[in-house]
Amino acid sequence: MLYRKMPKNGDELSILGFGCMRLPMKEDGSIDEDRATRQVRYAIDHGVNYVDTAWPYHMEQSEPFLGRALADGYREKVKLATKLPSWLIKSREDMDKFLDAQLKKLNIDHIDYYLIHALVGDLWDYIEKLGIADFLDKARADGRIINAGFSFHGSGDEFKRIVDAYDWDFCQIQYNFLDEKNQAGTEGLEYAASKGLGVIIMEPLRGGYLANPVPPAVQEIWDEASTKRTAAEWALLWVWNHPEVTVVLSGMNEETHIEENLAVADKAYPNSLTEAEIQLVKKVERKYRELMKAGCTGCRYCMPCPEGVNIPLCFETYNTLYMSGNADETKFMYAARLGGVLSGGEPEFASLCVQCGECLEKCPQHLDIPTILESVVEELEGSDLEERVAIAKQIFKK
Repeated sequence: MLYRKMPKNGDELSILGFGCMRLPMKEDGSIDEDRATRQVRYAIDHGVNYVDTAWPYHMEQSEPFLGRALADGYREKVKLATKLPSWLIKSREDMDKFLDAQLKKLNIDHIDYYLIHALVGDLWDYIEKLGIADFLDKARADGRIINAGFSFHGSGDEFKRIVDAYDWDFCQIQYNFLDEKNQAGTEGLEYAASKGLGVIIMEPLRGGYLANPVPPAVQEIWDEASTKRTAAEWALLWVWNHPEVTVVLSGMNEETHIEENLAVADKAYPNSLTEAEIQLVKKVERKYRELMKAGCTGCRYCMPCPEGVNIPLCFETYNTLYMSGNADETKFMYAARLGGVLSGGEPEFASLCVQCGECLEKCPQHLDIPTILESVVEELEGSDLEERVAIAKQIFKK
């Protein structure tokens, strides 16, 4: 495991952090705690020392889980990060209420890295007026938090304004080779670093889209490289190639993901990619832009939908339609997965959308979700949808 220094405090942090937003799940929707605990502890035993969670992750199950997973001496081995749910804050008192509740849920007396969650310009203006600076100053002074930061999903101009608005220790941004000019982007990464902030990276694989499945047209480009790497390895190395990056978070819910990411983190030095390799990644980026139809990362902030639409799964399947090159299989799996055949639940089709607009306020990618869902209906449903659901039931219910 390689480590990079947090600029303002000198902490030596593992370049790979464990993100607890996409933990392994049981069929009933709860975290598979035995498996997830083994995964978290295995990563820590192999050098990971930064673990990240948040109030809403896994329907508020992630923080209590992590409090249990970090027992038996594991808490002392890591720097723990969690986040204030900024959109739920209605008063200055709420800030302390949520922080104190998080300390209790995590079963700890302090949080090493505390973030104001999912900021955009308007939300920052709102909580700034409520006294967020006073809250952070006092929480630092009384020892409940050690380092103050924020996670961000707005525009580049908003990002710089927030960076300059408080004496932050670090920030967290979405960054990958598809997002160089999206949200904070490369300009924001470099700006934050120039101000002495550590930079934590989320969504390095764009919710997994950059790793699995790899579209055949994209794999053909990766295969051009003289050094053979997996798609996930290429994507992670590209992020770590930037010296301004401190930690890259990965939502590792498969043991194979953990093994692969740990192996890459043993050799991911800054400025280690050649110019030819950087140009190869740019070529892959252009091909993805040709293929992808929905820029969803699968964060699930839009959920639950009041009408029962599984928005992330609709978008995942929609992208698969264009990236896999196999329309028949994709349409069949849309019927099986969104029709409740595999889950045993109710249908979650895009056509259930009534365009209420509730999801628009929640999406950190600022996607026009109702409009994209209309395209999903047009291309993945159709007059034979019920027939496909019936066939799926015959196949999977034997």
